[in-house]
Amino acid sequence: MIFERLWRPWRMGYVSRVEEEREAECIFCSKPAAGDDRANLILHRGRSCFIIMNLYPYNTGHVMVSPYRHVSELEELSEGERGELMELAVLAVRAIKEAMRPQGFNLGMNLGKSAGAGYDEHLHLHVVPRWQGDTNFMPVLAGSKVMPESVDDNYLRLHESLQRLGGEAGV
Repeated sequence: MIFERLWRPWRMGYVSRVEEEREAECIFCSKPAAGDDRANLILHRGRSCFIIMNLYPYNTGHVMVSPYRHVSELEELSEGERGELMELAVLAVRAIKEAMRPQGFNLGMNLGKSAGAGYDEHLHLHVVPRWQGDTNFMPVLAGSKVMPESVDDNYLRLHESLQRLGGEAGV
């Protein structure tokens, strides 16, 4: 079966805005500075790093951990930033496990445009929950990923989990 049309309303925002936004501002700088964490999908703030949801997720529950400081190279991070980046990655994994019960995770950084970084001037660590069979026929046949939960609903669930676990991470 070949799909002629697949309704993905969020995709137009990505296609039409993302390149302009990347040129105009850094989301990893502007979102935390805006102050409205809910509207900007910021789930948790640490001393030098924060956890933010991906507005265009690879999978339900996809979050990113980023330093507040605008740096593009891993070796530019201070020792404290490196430590907190990993602390918050662990916290994100724990919260996603509690809230969503994934069967695995992909964690990774794309450093530089040629490595696939969408925002190559501000490094960030992707935390992507995975389930057996979450890569099904849709990406292959339709070039699309089926997301079983809205970003807003997912934010609320993960935020509640992070609130419960936040004090246990040492941040």
